[in-house]
Amino acid sequence: MSELHTSNTTGNPAPLGLMGFGMTTVLLNLHNAGFIPLDSMILAMGIFYGGIAQVIAGIMEWKRGNTFACTAFTSFGMFWLSLVGFIWLPKTSLAIAGPGKEIATPAYMIMWGIFTFVLFIATLKLNRALQVVFFTLAVLFFLLAIGDASGNEVIAKAAGWEGMVCGFSAIYAGLAEVLNEVYGRTVWPTGPVAKG
Repeated sequence: MSELHTSNTTGNPAPLGLMGFGMTTVLLNLHNAGFIPLDSMILAMGIFYGGIAQVIAGIMEWKRGNTFACTAFTSFGMFWLSLVGFIWLPKTSLAIAGPGKEIATPAYMIMWGIFTFVLFIATLKLNRALQVVFFTLAVLFFLLAIGDASGNEVIAKAAGWEGMVCGFSAIYAGLAEVLNEVYGRTVWPTGPVAKG
């Protein structure tokens, strides 16, 4: 019996994942930098575009056999969903914030920072745009952890500014993939891909 071979005719889900991550990250970090309140707009973006859209992109990357993108998009989609739950659940009768919240939030950010830094190491075999996204994201998680643990408002606001850089770098990478594919040439460069 012969094996059935099918060709991959799906579109590239990476721009969807990068845009969902990037736009939501910019909006949350506008709050972290002190420009806007943490309101329903940010939480809704966290659920639907940062969360669900990235999970969908991750599943699509799994179908394409891209382990890195599947892991990154699905994980960060779940990060956004868990972050919204972490913020919202204590405001309901469904869960309460424990007495160790001053430890829980930094621990949460540190775990995500470690995970992101390992993904950054993987990007050293990918393009420069993704290296910038993952490096600035790892730095963001560690800054958020330090700012939360210390209560230092200057560090927290600096994290907001650094997070906007991270978010805009993801937006750039996502839109570059769209433009370069549509035009069939490099319109927005993403940097060289590492060889070997």
